[in-house]
This record gives sequence, C-alpha cells and structure tokens, in this order.
Amino acid sequence: MASLIGTTIEFYDFYIYATAAVSVFPILFFISDSEGAALLASMATFGAAFVARPLGAVIFGHFGDIIGRKATLVGALLTMGVATFLIGLLPTVYQIGLWAPAMLTLFRFCQGLGLGGEWSGAALLASETARPGKRAQAAMWPQLGAPFGFILANGLFLILAWVYSYDSTYIRALAAEDIDAALADPFLVWGWRIPFLLSVVMVAVGLYVRLRIEETPVFAKALEKKEQAKVPVGEVFKKNWREIILGTFIMLATYGLFYLMTTWILSYAIGSAESGGLGYNYMSFLVLQIIAIVFFAIFVPIAGRLADAFGRRRMLMTTTAGIIVFGLTFGVWLSAESIGSGEDMNVVQMLVFLCVGMALMGLTFGPMSAYLPELFPTNTRYTGSGVAYNFSSILGAALTPFVAVWLVQQYGVWAVGVYLAVLGVLTFISLILSPETSKKSLYSE
Repeated sequence: MASLIGTTIEFYDFYIYATAAVSVFPILFFISDSEGAALLASMATFGAAFVARPLGAVIFGHFGDIIGRKATLVGALLTMGVATFLIGLLPTVYQIGLWAPAMLTLFRFCQGLGLGGEWSGAALLASETARPGKRAQAAMWPQLGAPFGFILANGLFLILAWVYSYDSTYIRALAAEDIDAALADPFLVWGWRIPFLLSVVMVAVGLYVRLRIEETPVFAKALEKKEQAKVPVGEVFKKNWREIILGTFIMLATYGLFYLMTTWILSYAIGSAESGGLGYNYMSFLVLQIIAIVFFAIFVPIAGRLADAFGRRRMLMTTTAGIIVFGLTFGVWLSAESIGSGEDMNVVQMLVFLCVGMALMGLTFGPMSAYLPELFPTNTRYTGSGVAYNFSSILGAALTPFVAVWLVQQYGVWAVGVYLAVLGVLTFISLILSPETSKKSLYSE
C-alpha cells in the first residue's frame, strides 16, 4: 500500500502537467502566431522532466543504496509535491513575460527529479519484501500508481472542465482572434490551477503512510553486513553497464506507447486541422481516455501473474511483438479519412483503439518493476534500476510527443505508428539479449 499510494501521488502530479501541457499551457505560457508552434513549445517543456529523471535517479539512488529505501522515498515525494504545488501558483506569460515559461520549465524539471527517484524505490519496496516466486505479482502494486494517478488527474480535469463549461477548441479559436477575451475564461484564470494545488493534500497523505513503514528486509540485511557501495553510481556503471543499456532499451517501447496513448493522442484528437488534428471536443475525449485507462489498470496485475508463471522475457517479448503490430496499424485506426473529424469522429473506433493500446500498456508495464531491479545487485539496485528506467524516459518519452506532433504535420498519422514500431523492434532485440531473472535471489551480489 505504501508503494501504491506513493506512486499514485507521484504519477498524479506528473500527469496533471501532461494534460495541462496540451489544453492550457499553449495559451497561457507560449505566445505564437501559430497554434501548432505553441503546442510544440509546450511539448518541449513537457519533455524537460524526462531530462531531469536520470539525474533524480542518480541523486536519490545514491541515498537509497546507502541510507535506505524508506528515507529516500520520502525525499522524492516531497520534491515532486512542492514543485507541483508551485506550478499552480505561477503567473502567466501575459503577466510576467518570459519568466513564466522559464519558471514553468524549472518546476517541470523538479517534477522529473522527484519521479526519477520515486519509481525504483517504490519497486524495491514491493519486490524486496515479496515471497519467493511471487515477486512480479508483489512488484506490480507500484505499477498500478500509473493508471490510478492518470484517472485521478484526468478525472479531476474533466470535472473542472465540466463545471467551468470549458471548451478548449472554442477557446483556442477565440485566443487567435481576441486573446483578452480568451484569458477571461474562468477555467484559464484559476480553474486549471486547482489540480496542482490539491496535490499538497495528497502528498501529506503519502508522507503519513511512508513514515510508518519499515526498511525492506533485503536492504536491512545488506546494511547489517555493511555491503553498501561507497559511490553506487560509479560502481553500477563500472560493473553493470551492460545491464543499464539493456534495461534502458527494454523500457523503450513501454514509454513510447504510453505517451503516444495519453499526451500525443490528446493533442491529435482535440487539435485543429491547422495543427494536423481531428478537432474533437476536449471534455468528450477525456472521457474516452479515462475509460481506456481502466484497461491499463486491469492488465497490470494480469501481467504480474503471467511474468511469474512464464518468466519475464517470454511474457514481455510476446507483448512487444503485439506493440509492433499495433504501431503499424495507426494509419488504419486514426487517419481523418478513416475515423472522421470534429463531431463526426467515429467515437467507437477511437475508443477501441485507446483500449487496445492501454491493454498492451498494462501487459508491458506490469512486470517492469520486477524485471529491471532483478538485473542489479543489492548494493546498487536502487541506482541501477532507476538509471535504466529513467534513461529510457529520455529516449522513449521525452521526445515522443514532440516527434509525434512533428510527424503528423509532415507526413501524417501513419508515421507516428511506424515510430512506435521502431521503438518496439529495439525493445525486442534487447529482450533477446537479456537474461531471465524470475528465479534470481535478490540477496545475491
């Protein structure tokens, strides 16, 4: 529960930025004559967190491998929570000029630091206390924080958009003609800030839970024997550089799939024809995303059971093959000629597409919190798994929404699917080269 609550809060904080980066920030923080250019600028600041995540993995991993998992997780949670709360207090570019996007980028960077230290610690909290043969099922609990956090973040945005009668398509069109009238919309004045400010309450709950837990037995034994590395990051790059490379590419398709199915698809669905989008209603599409994310949550525990029953590699190779095939069908699913546009968009077709993508996401993400830590020894496990996981975020997530927006504008939506398929091929090759770890003892060096 401690690992689940913590990751839910961290991912909630992370996702409310992703939603705002598509629907709000292009209007409030980036001045441009082109809607497409403003969206690209917003996506660029969205990616700043992924640059920070490996740094966060190194910083928090250092303390997690020397001091312990519990204290480090508290620090990661506070870093994320404070940054998220401060975003909710930021003035806009129309109030303080370029300081607004600069501060927004800084706080997004801090969000990345927090999440960079969160995931591996939560994964170890669960996996290092698991029973033999049940590690993937135990370690899937922090993975559920991703869909739960997404549902909380987007559900709250949906409720607020409904309360304020916010129509992003209309507001974007109004902003192009009369920016003052658009900025007077109550949702843009302060409604969008509420999810960021409420994060302080969730962080308080998370801190209460995490301060009550004990250290994991695996690390407690290493601490008793004084087996900690003096400089974990140096030792893991010296002795386990191959595992870092493999772990980075093992996560690549997972990251690419998720941020295409959440951040990019939202921008594509609600974007205007000028920016290469379908022009669908913002609130209506959020409903579709929340329905689809349920499939993500359902398939995470299924993936944990399958990974324990059949092994990590076999299960992930099968899922990755499915992701490659799914990517190659994007043109069939999503082209304007196939799915329609505006209020004439084929809602059932879009929903099925989202559900298939999210089911694959649950299957590929579920075993990762067991597989990546199992690649590393106890004294550098926090650092090693965190670095691999977050290096992959730069390659598979930071660039993905930006590249996807550009690909649609230049070539069409089919090119985005090819991009995902290429990520899948790289992951598949890495899995072939990786060992099976389901029988490995976490006490081993």
